Parts: sequence; C-alpha cells; structure tokens
Amino acid sequence: MATTFADQLRSLPDEALGALLQLRPDLVVPVPADISALAVRAQSRGSVARCLDGLDEFTLTILDAARVTRAADTALTSVPAILDLATGVAEDDVRVAVDRLRVRFLLHGPLEALQVVAAVDEVTSPYPAGLGRPADYLDPHAAALVADRAKLRRTVLAAPPGARAVLDRLAAGPPVGTLSRGGELRNGDTRGGDAGRGSEVAESIRWLVDQHILVPISEAGRAPRADGDLVELPREVGLLLRRDTGPLGALRPFPPLPEAPARDPKAVDSAGAGQTMEAVRATEAVLEALAAEPAPVLKTGGLGVRDLKRLARAAGVDEAGAALLIEVAHAAGLLGETETPVHRAPGAVQDIFLPTGTYDLWRAAGMAHRWITLAHAWLSMTRQPGLVGRRDERDRPINALAPDAERAGAPQARREALDALAELEPGSAPAVDDLLALLAWQAPRRARGRELGHRDGYSGAALLGITGLGALTSYARLLLTDAEATDSDPLGLHPEEAPADAVRALDHLLPAPVDHVLVQADLTVVVPGPPEPELAGELDVVAEPESAGGASVFRVTPASVRRALDVGYTAADLHTLFRRRSRTPVPQTLTYLIDDAARKHGGLRSGSAGSYLRSDDEALIVEVLADKRVTGLDLRRIAPTVLVSPRPVARLLGALREAGYAPVAEDSGGATVLTRPKARRAPSRTPRVMEPAGPPSLAGPRLAGVVEQLRRGDIATRAARRAPVTVRAAQGQAVPGLTAVQQHTQAMAVLQQAVRDRAKVWVGYVDSHGATLSRLVRPVSLSAGYLRAEDERGESLHTFALHRITAAVTEE
Repeated sequence: MATTFADQLRSLPDEALGALLQLRPDLVVPVPADISALAVRAQSRGSVARCLDGLDEFTLTILDAARVTRAADTALTSVPAILDLATGVAEDDVRVAVDRLRVRFLLHGPLEALQVVAAVDEVTSPYPAGLGRPADYLDPHAAALVADRAKLRRTVLAAPPGARAVLDRLAAGPPVGTLSRGGELRNGDTRGGDAGRGSEVAESIRWLVDQHILVPISEAGRAPRADGDLVELPREVGLLLRRDTGPLGALRPFPPLPEAPARDPKAVDSAGAGQTMEAVRATEAVLEALAAEPAPVLKTGGLGVRDLKRLARAAGVDEAGAALLIEVAHAAGLLGETETPVHRAPGAVQDIFLPTGTYDLWRAAGMAHRWITLAHAWLSMTRQPGLVGRRDERDRPINALAPDAERAGAPQARREALDALAELEPGSAPAVDDLLALLAWQAPRRARGRELGHRDGYSGAALLGITGLGALTSYARLLLTDAEATDSDPLGLHPEEAPADAVRALDHLLPAPVDHVLVQADLTVVVPGPPEPELAGELDVVAEPESAGGASVFRVTPASVRRALDVGYTAADLHTLFRRRSRTPVPQTLTYLIDDAARKHGGLRSGSAGSYLRSDDEALIVEVLADKRVTGLDLRRIAPTVLVSPRPVARLLGALREAGYAPVAEDSGGATVLTRPKARRAPSRTPRVMEPAGPPSLAGPRLAGVVEQLRRGDIATRAARRAPVTVRAAQGQAVPGLTAVQQHTQAMAVLQQAVRDRAKVWVGYVDSHGATLSRLVRPVSLSAGYLRAEDERGESLHTFALHRITAAVTEE
C-alpha cells in the first residue's frame, strides 16, 4: 500500500519532526491544525521556494541529479542512480547532500524509491543541471539518433568547427538557444563570447538541425516547429558532450573559501574603533549643519543634490558617505521632517529636514551608545544608500531619503554579507569579490540579484566601523550575535544582552572621555580625546571647531566669545571655565580677548519701538548711525543716546552683530535679556525597526510545544473523522441524507444517561477560540453547568461548558 506524504510526516519521531520545523520554520507560521495541513503546506510552491533559497550550490545540483534520474513511468529515483550521475566527487559528500534534502522533505521515501516533491519542478528551471529534455519528448528523429550511441558519436565528431562551438555552448547550459536576426546565438550564458556571428552561425545551426542533433522548438517550448528560431539540445547529446566535465558539470561540494590576508585582531579592533568615532562625529556634523540651515524636502521626496553636497563638505566625507549617514540618522529617529512658513507666499508652508528632539538625547549619551544606535538602525533599515546617485528605470536620479531607495530585502542582504565575513577566522580580510563568490555558493538562488545589496553592505560596514582593515571587529561579532531562544529564554524576550556586550567591548577600545582641554597661545583649544557631553556643550558655545579626530581642535574667536556672552556667560564665568578646564596655563591673549569683548558687550541696548537702540556712549551712537552697513535698519536718532528703527528687535540685533557690534536686548524695565538661542527641532518619532526577512527560529521548549500541538491536532482531526454523523452534522459538516441535527435537550439526556451507565459518548463542542471539535470521552459528572469527563485513553480529566456542547452520541 502506498504511503502518502502526510503519513510519512506522521510516522516521524518527535525529534525528526522538530528538526524539519527548525530547518523550515515557515511551515508553522501559523501553526497548522494537524499533520495533514502541515503536509499540504510543506508541498506548496511558496514553502518549497523558501527552502530552496537556503540551500547551497552543491545540494541544489544533487537535487537536479535526482530530477534528471527519475524514471519515466514511476517518477522515482534512487541514491545509486544519483551517485552514478554525480561523478568526480566523493560518495560520502553526495550522500550527505541527499540527507540534507531528505531531512527537509524535498526528497522523501525510501532510498531505493525516492520521490521529488512536485513543487520543486514548478519553482526551479525546467532544465535541471542545464540539460535539455529527453530526445523522445522533443522529436522522433532525434530519439532515433540518440538510440544509436555509435552513430551519435560519429555525427558529433563530424560536426564542423562552427557547429561544434554551438554545441559546446549549449552543452554548458542553458540548453536552449535563440538565433537572432543578426545571426548571433543567445542562450542566456554571459560567461563567454558568442560562438560566431552572421551566416556562419546560421549555417552551423542549420547543419545541426538537419542532423537532428538540435531540435527546433516553438515559443511555448512544447511542440516542434521546423521554421522556429528556438533550438534545444536533447539531454542525451548534452550528457555526451559533458564527458570531460561530468554529467552535472563541475561539482563543488565545499565552499570556495577566499584567500584572505590575516590581520592582527587587535589592529582590526583599533582601526574599527577609530572609525566608529569618525562615523559618530560625521553624523553629528551632518545634523548640526541641518540644524543651522535646514534643507527643504523635494516635491518628489528626499534631499536635493545641492544640499547633499553641502552636508558632505560639512562632515568631511564624500557624497556617498554623507548619503549613508543621512539615511542612518533618519532610520535611527535622529532626523525628521517638519513644516515651516514660506516667507514669499503668506499662508503657505514647506517641509524641511531638521534634527529631532531625540538627537539631543542621543548627543548626550556616551560614544559607544551613540554608535550602537547608528549600527542598529543601519542593520535594520529598509533603505539601500548605495542607490543614491544612481538612476531609476525612468532615468531619473535617486536622491537621499527618496522613496526610490526603499528596498525590503536590504536588511537581509546586509546580514548575509556580514554573516559570510563572520564565518571566517577573526582577522580575515578577504576581497569583496571573493566574499560575493562565497555568498553565491552558499545560497545561489538568494544571492542572484543581490550583488549590489551585498556590496552596499560591505561599504556601509567599513564606513560605520563595523569592519576595520577589511575584517570584522570583535564588538561587531557580538552585535551580530542573534538572540537565540534558549531554555531560560524560550520566547527570546531578552534580546538586549548581545548589544550590551557589544557596547562594553567597544567601550574598552575607545579612549576614555576627557574633561579637560589644552589652551595654546594662538587661542587654539586642543581636546586630547573624545570630550564629555558637558565639555562638548561648553566648547560649542565658547569656541569654533577647526578639526576633528582623535584629538579635536577648536579656536576661540571674538565671535565665539560674544556668542558665549549672548547666552548668559559673564567675563568672570569664562575666565573660571578656562581655568577649570585647561591643563595648561591660560594665555594672556585669551584673557585680554574675553575682557575686551565683555567691555564692549552690552554697550548698546535695544528694545521694541519697532525697536530702539540706546547707549551711554554718545560717540558709539554716532558711529552706528553713520555706518553704511546698517542702513537697511532705517535708524533714526531721537535723542543724543537713543536710536529707533521700525525693524523687529531680532532683526536689529542680527544686523548689528553681523556688522561687528555687540548689542544686547533689554526688557521694558531696562534689565538685560540674555537667552540661549532655541534650537529648532523636528517632532521626535519612533524609529522603524525591520527584522531580517524570514520566520523566527524555533528551539527548546518552544519547538517541543509546537510539535505537541501538531500531534494533538492530528489526534483531534482523526477523532473528528470517526465521530458519528449526528456529531459531524452538529459541527457544520455536510452529511448526506441528514436534514436535522440533535437538539440540545437530547444531548443533555444522552450525557445524563452516560453518567449513570459509565458509558463512552462522542461529544461535539465549540472551544473558546470558536473551533469545532469532537472527542470520545467517558462522563464522570454533570453539574453546575459543566460536564467533567475522562478522555478515551483515561489520561486526563476534561471539563466542558454545557452551553458549548453541540451534540452527544453514545458510542456504538
């Protein structure tokens, strides 16, 4: 008796069934009702395609061998048949690949009668291993030729050079070629040049067709067509032409490990840590530049090319690096959009890019925590920054933050690229092309079309400091460690441990934050390391940045001192600040600069008149009134020491400061008003976190619970099939000839009699989730609105709410 696919799954022990679910976790999303539903899902096109996507090149080739060796009458194959076709490799390697296919149930059945899941043929190439279809399927004349092996060899050997070149190309696969109007043979193989051109190729193909070595086929690829432009190489001819390379071509049972130069892991970590500091600094510079001069949002979405170049100059990186940092900052919630009025159009608003309120909190955190925020956002964001600057299908440039750079598969491609690097020895720094070749062997179906995403992943990892000197850093390995479900955490509720380990590892590599500076005689301020957040805030006010790096350099200027006085510092405060922070003596030039600026500061007072300007220094009032640089203020002298202007106070103060004066505002009582400028911020938003594509992994108690649920569901389903017709009709199943279902009072009478007789009954009921179930039980008691009964095996006591019972029938 034939064993069905569901019966094979049902006969598996719990360990083997759990192994299948671990290898194909999509089968239990959501959990099927029973084993039969699991079998249907395991044979579906989508599930089979996902399973094939995770298989390596050698395993897929062995699967092709199983497809090729299937018998025409039974569609079955065997391990010996596969071994005969897979020549040139060790038998054990082939058997291991077959076991990988069997444990995933892509091949099922005994070793002597293996069956390929039908959906495999639907989601893979119709030409397994690059071989064409059998000759007897394509053309009777070709079938007669291949039946005579000696004649076939003589015909192939007699082929002209041009015809032999065509044969060699089609034998390498794919076996179908198209003869273009220009006489060029195309078969989808881009690895080599054309077999020939013009009339020579056409004559060669005509000779091969006349000899029945090639078979013309129709567009649909089914019925022969004598005048068709498509030709196919029969499978038997292809196997003959592959006598040197083997029937399946060159087999690679092991991955092509790249020849990577070995770096010192300590040097890798040091280089990576330095790059993390640079990435954080550049991100901060980009956001500060946007805070100072917000960039408008384009009508089509995204950031303009001119603004991208400006931000790249501000951060000291190239445009590709600036695009990556902008995308990461936006994904991390540090950058957002807000509306601003348009001055030239009253009532109109325009969207602009600004740092969010989250940026201020991020900036106050430690260096390692700031970097981990950027790294997490980069790993999970569905944006592909490498597309910025390229052109879309309509030949329009793709801008940063534009919708065209959205790619749902970007997180998965990024993780695949880094996982391939993580599998190598620590300190290995292979070339990117070698890593792409490794990825193409590990998952050929998944890597196809993702080359740009993988390259983008490696370039982004280098810019963010995830890699150093081309190798993966130790703290990045901790960051990439998945929060796997364990017995102590079966649901994966504590995934924060790996990032915390990465933060601690990076903290040990980064220089400790410094709380002091070195003030030089030329008014430069050297910070010998990353400044503490408090020190960084003070330097932003009192000095101008000149260079960044391991030791950043600032310069104190008259403008920076005036800015510090404007936000509320006094001259004494500034002297105290530099004495407290500087490890070197404060030069006299800095002391004189502070005192001179403080003496001039507040010499002019402004108020609202529109605005007014007053000073106790009458000569200063005369100087301002005669200054041509402020003629746009329309100043008018109303007293020896007072000027008025129709302009607002803010504009008056800004214009005077641009002209080199140091005015301060005062309130209606004449008191000085000193305020720190309010930073504009976009509304804070929650970063969008995207986990890599694919269902969650199963392990430990969680896996055991799923297997147990499947077993119980299978038992319940089989029990439902054995239930009497009255119970099945009450459950809503179609029962021929039954026009009425059991009344509730009749069911209660049956249950009361069963309690007295200790007899078994079939009970149909609706559970709390609305599912209809049937169970064979032995009632124990019937009271207080509940039925208590033992199941048919007497293993447990069940309680049923009477209002949920739909039918009850005594077992016959």
